Amino acid sequence: MTAAPLVSVLFVCVHNAGRSQMAAGFLRHLAGDRVEVRSAGSLPGDQVNPAVVEAMAEVGVDLGGQRPKVLTAQAVQASDYVITMGCGDACPVFPGKKYLDWTLKDPAGQGLEAVRPIRDEIKDLVERLIAEIEAAKEA
Repeated sequence: MTAAPLVSVLFVCVHNAGRSQMAAGFLRHLAGDRVEVRSAGSLPGDQVNPAVVEAMAEVGVDLGGQRPKVLTAQAVQASDYVITMGCGDACPVFPGKKYLDWTLKDPAGQGLEAVRPIRDEIKDLVERLIAEIEAAKEA
């Protein structure tokens, strides 16, 4: 029998086509079923940025089947952690949630060379988030 996820995490950026998709991909890849992962955008784009998909494929994370999703109040309510990345005040705030704001460059319109350092910074942030989640559950 599989244990229930420790927590639920929602990543939010404007278009849900770059930063939030990379963060969600890394969290799924690194934490597996220990964490429930969502991502959304305040103004979702039509597709995940192709340079983002390529950069993530380089490190073994497949975003090919992902599509941008619209941010809903229900997604926020269903999440323990809400991590915003440049979406300003578009994210609804509910009591009892842990809100983090990650300041990251926007990969929109950028080529692979510009996306790689953003990807690497997101991976580092996700690894720290996993450590925080695990430490909080052990406390």
